[in-house]
Amino acid sequence: MPIAIDFGTSNTVIARWNSATATAETVNLQDLSQQLAFNPPLIPSLVYVENAATGQIILGQTVRDRGLDLSNNPRFFRSFKRGIGNQIQGFIPELDSVNIAFENIGRWYLNNLIDRLKNIAPDSLDSLILTVPVDSFEAYRIWLGELCQSWDIPQILMIDEPTAAALGYGETGKELLLVIDFGGGTVDLSLVRLSKQNKNSQPQGFFLKWGDRSSFDKSNQQTKIARVIAKAGQNLGGSDIDNWLVDYFAEQQGLSKSSLITRLAEKLKIQLSDRDSASEAYFNDQTLESYELELDRDTLTSILRKQEFFSQLDELMAQLLQQARRNGIEKDEIEAVLLVGGTVQIPAIQTWVKQYFTEDKIKCDRPFDAIATGALQLTQGYEIKDFLYHSYGIRYWNRKENRHGWHPIIRSGQSYPMSQPVELTLGASVENQPKIELIIGELGAETTSTEVYFDGDRLVTRNLNNGEIDVKPLNDSDSARTIAQLNPSGFPGRDRVKLLFSVDEQRLLRLTVEDLLTLDTLLDDRVVAKLN
Repeated sequence: MPIAIDFGTSNTVIARWNSATATAETVNLQDLSQQLAFNPPLIPSLVYVENAATGQIILGQTVRDRGLDLSNNPRFFRSFKRGIGNQIQGFIPELDSVNIAFENIGRWYLNNLIDRLKNIAPDSLDSLILTVPVDSFEAYRIWLGELCQSWDIPQILMIDEPTAAALGYGETGKELLLVIDFGGGTVDLSLVRLSKQNKNSQPQGFFLKWGDRSSFDKSNQQTKIARVIAKAGQNLGGSDIDNWLVDYFAEQQGLSKSSLITRLAEKLKIQLSDRDSASEAYFNDQTLESYELELDRDTLTSILRKQEFFSQLDELMAQLLQQARRNGIEKDEIEAVLLVGGTVQIPAIQTWVKQYFTEDKIKCDRPFDAIATGALQLTQGYEIKDFLYHSYGIRYWNRKENRHGWHPIIRSGQSYPMSQPVELTLGASVENQPKIELIIGELGAETTSTEVYFDGDRLVTRNLNNGEIDVKPLNDSDSARTIAQLNPSGFPGRDRVKLLFSVDEQRLLRLTVEDLLTLDTLLDDRVVAKLN
């Protein structure tokens, strides 16, 4: 039975394929799922650590039901997905003599969900699809890939969240779809073309574990293609809006910034999705502590403008439309705009979308489950055609600036698998050089970088406009950075090795190294990194 998990910053949605009805359906996990009248079962991405030494946790709706999210207890974690794979600035807690990393919290959370799913269907969980944001650095994907190796599931795939949403909305008869995925931690835009191809081929997600591909439905001789044409994203989401609201109430009413105020602010934000104004009151009968908060749509919009929220969205839209034009597609050719994620229910965001597209094209009826249910389409005959979101380069020493720099080798937008390798020649830099070393990095935006830090008990991300290239090294270790031994040793003044870089269908960076002096092949099509 195929299962899809949309692990979100604020909520997690699980879907499974019902072979009897040939449809995707969301999964309700008792005690973990939030029971809402008009929404599918949502599992709040919340964790309370009971024992860090053993990894014993309370998660999901149970955390709220027990009131564990209303105090500034260091054992309570929300928005922890944002910290996975990032270097956190500031205090990181220690619990039960264990240093707590966000990778630990995420691992405990997902392991618990997998255990619960196996209890429901002990022998039938044979295929799992995991969804990831567009703008996630490779560190997060690598963490997710390594974590899933411990699960006793034969086949595990990965797919970008907005691409999955395009499949989940099921816009019959429309081919060119723009997905705006606005969750708790990220905003992702993806332009996807759906089509059919008359051949019997296997679906191509990004496989983390291959397993037996026979579980895929081969009955449809017309393979369905989801081709990603353009995409853009950044760390900006509903959690940021919650934090801005907390700052607003702290300034206006002198309230302390706490988990309780954050929870009340989140409730106000949700209420404003279907009403002009909202209020929340709280009274603690033990401490006699009371709060009353009020907010209206105009004030919320004003707060968003103050934070340059809409300017950041405009920049993302400009990036996506520019990529589309490079592929010969104009804005007016987009047939449907699909809104995904809880944050898209904010009226001010829907108003922003209407500045670009007519109202008849905009769909917002499946904001929560489209990603999880769409991811299951990978097991039903869909093939994904994608491209690399980030650029990749090798590190070199810039003598002029007396510091390291990065030379791009694979550019953002490169489709894969590559038909032709990228060629690079290198020479020795010192006398009697015994080996060639390369550090390969994932290059982020050239004008901004993201800083993740603590503000009290809040995990906050901030975009830094410092003009530097944000780089995540992929192989910076003693065992990984050496790519070839030189025999005889190298000397400066002449080219010594030729490097051939390519990317295969599984987004693996492969390297061949040829010695120009001895004509030997020192490295033959070796995998050196996984790419995003």
